Order: sequence, then structure tokens, then C-alpha cells
Amino acid sequence: MDITLRNEEEADYRSVEELTRKAFWNLFVPGCNEHYLAHVARMHRDFLPDLDFVAVADGSVVGNITYTRSWLVDENGNEMEILTFGPLCVLPEYQGQGIGSRLIQHTRRLAVERKEKAIVIYGHPKNYCRHGFKSSRDLGVSTREGKYPFGLLALELEEGVLGGHAWKYRESEVFSIRDEDAQEFDKTFPFREKEYRHTQEEFSIACRAFLE
Repeated sequence: MDITLRNEEEADYRSVEELTRKAFWNLFVPGCNEHYLAHVARMHRDFLPDLDFVAVADGSVVGNITYTRSWLVDENGNEMEILTFGPLCVLPEYQGQGIGSRLIQHTRRLAVERKEKAIVIYGHPKNYCRHGFKSSRDLGVSTREGKYPFGLLALELEEGVLGGHAWKYRESEVFSIRDEDAQEFDKTFPFREKEYRHTQEEFSIACRAFLE
């Protein structure tokens, strides 16, 4: 399959929101709000358009990855600017064909060229460890509350840049979206049934698991 990666364009916005909705619907919770996050992130000051890429196959946008600026603060209050990506999504019918991996690998190379220091995300280790991500605990990165969630993962883009410190992660405020706003935005899309799936239970367990 011929896949082309390019920067997202304004004409892609609705298509990206639709594919994000399809990719995440009922995956982690009944329904989803990731498509609303994709919608509002583009207008936020922490959004990084140069790292906003889509994957095109068969003449249509089938995948997307977006980045925002985030920060790490060490034990002395020193701040380091880093990256966070998400949503990362691929249309369900195109999943399992390496498209998400290509989006990660391509934008990671660009981030290295930009002299970015690190990437920190929330995600399932089985999806991201093969791309070099490690438990945040291993690299001394915690939440602002000093906790080490199972799904908090970190990747050094500059070798050793995180070593020897106790970091606290602060993501962009754009991720603090309101459920009621997301629900209103969702009304602009065709109706889809919200359902329970076993993946939601797995997500709930992972969210409540911490590494000591």
C-alpha cells in the first residue's frame, strides 16, 4: 500500500476530526473526546504545526499525529521544554499496517533535527516501547503530584538528557478539555451509539496503576 506523509492542511481538518472519532470511539470510554481535542489543539499556543502530520492512502487521509509543547521541571525548579504527541490515530480499517509507526518515526526524526530534548506521553507500553519509549519511572519523570502512572512514558531524543534528576511533567493546558464542550462538539457529527467494551476496563485499570 502506498502511504504518503505530509503536513496537515486546513482542508484536512474535518477529515482528521472524523477519523480521530472513528479511531477512538468506544475504545477507552463510551464515546470519545479525542476528536474535540484535535479540533481545539490547533488553535492553542502550545500546538506545533510543523510536527502535525497526516498519512494519505488511496487518496484519503487515514492517519494523523499532532504535537504540543510540554515541560519538565527538576528538583531545583529548572524547566526544560519537551514534546508531547497526541492524538495519534489511524482509521480502524487501516490499522495494523504500520501507519502509526511511520507517523511516529517520521516526526521523531524531525524532532531530533529540531534539537528537541525528549518526548513524554500517556499511552499503553505495548504500543510505544518498540519505538524506544520507557517507563517514566526509569528516567525519573513523575506527574506533578510525584506519582509514576503505568502509562506515563518517556523517550530521550538527546541521549542522557534526563539522567540524574527528579523531573515533574507538565503537559499543555489544552489537554484539560471539558466533557460538556466535547459533547456539544460531537453533536456536529453523525450519531453513533456509545457502548461498553472490554478495552475500557483495561484502560480504567491502567489509569489506576502506579509504579513505586
